[in-house]
Amino acid sequence: MVGFGQYPAEYEPKIHGPYDPARFYGKPDTPFGQVKLREVGSWLARRNKSPQAIAGAFSRAFWRWQHKYVLPKRAGIAPFLHVVFGSMGVFYFLNYGKVSRHKNYKYH
Repeated sequence: MVGFGQYPAEYEPKIHGPYDPARFYGKPDTPFGQVKLREVGSWLARRNKSPQAIAGAFSRAFWRWQHKYVLPKRAGIAPFLHVVFGSMGVFYFLNYGKVSRHKNYKYH
């Protein structure tokens, strides 16, 4: 049984080499960009929708972002701007009810 903080069951060190947290070690499937419109339902049905699979997908996305923007030797300002603009978007969404009522009206 795979628990929290352990390697995925599909990971084989002799086959895959060093563990990479940004890589999916399960059976490869058709990428979403190559799925035809009539096959979308069956493609979605093949997805694993368990909480552990969803957490694994978020973890892989986080590590891909880390490898691309944060961990390079000459990392720039991009990861800081991602966090700033992402938090701006989240807080705008949270406060949209207050912001939408604050409008400039023209009184005649």
